[in-house]
Amino acid sequence: MNDQTQHQYDRVIERCRALFLAKTHDYGTAWRILRLPSITDQLFIKAQRIRSIQEKGAQLVADPIDDEFVAIVNYCVIALMQLRLPTDAPLDLEPAAVASAYDEEVEANRRLLFAKNHDYGEAWRQMRVSSITDIILMKLHRTKQIEDLQGYTLASEGVEANYRDMLNYAVFALVLRGAAREVE
Repeated sequence: MNDQTQHQYDRVIERCRALFLAKTHDYGTAWRILRLPSITDQLFIKAQRIRSIQEKGAQLVADPIDDEFVAIVNYCVIALMQLRLPTDAPLDLEPAAVASAYDEEVEANRRLLFAKNHDYGEAWRQMRVSSITDIILMKLHRTKQIEDLQGYTLASEGVEANYRDMLNYAVFALVLRGAAREVE
């Protein structure tokens, strides 16, 4: 992977992480109450809003599309953290533990991105942001189906792989939209 992609990925994640930790300060770990299907549905709402705005070419609520892609990144990290936490883990987690878990999940995603970029040759750079939105929505439908099957699949990698792919696609969209420059 080229240095530019590494730099842009890190800048986007920096922005997402800063917002996530600020919200952790404000709200604590209220997200811990969410079951995975609820997180998937929240991701669906975010992606569907992006697609709706893309299709209509206008929006009535001023919240920027970039903020929705940031939310997709952060909800995917929440889902990944929820997958790792024991079922009896407390709802209230220490901010330092949350920051560490966030960093671990993002680093795992970063490694996945670098491996896939090697194999695919950074094909995502030629994609349209609208196509990335569609792929995120497709992966959400896949995730919902896997959840409806209670995780039993015949050929799927499972929900974790879908959350990881959605996270990276949201980062790609932010890079393509120029969000990596905003944090420099």
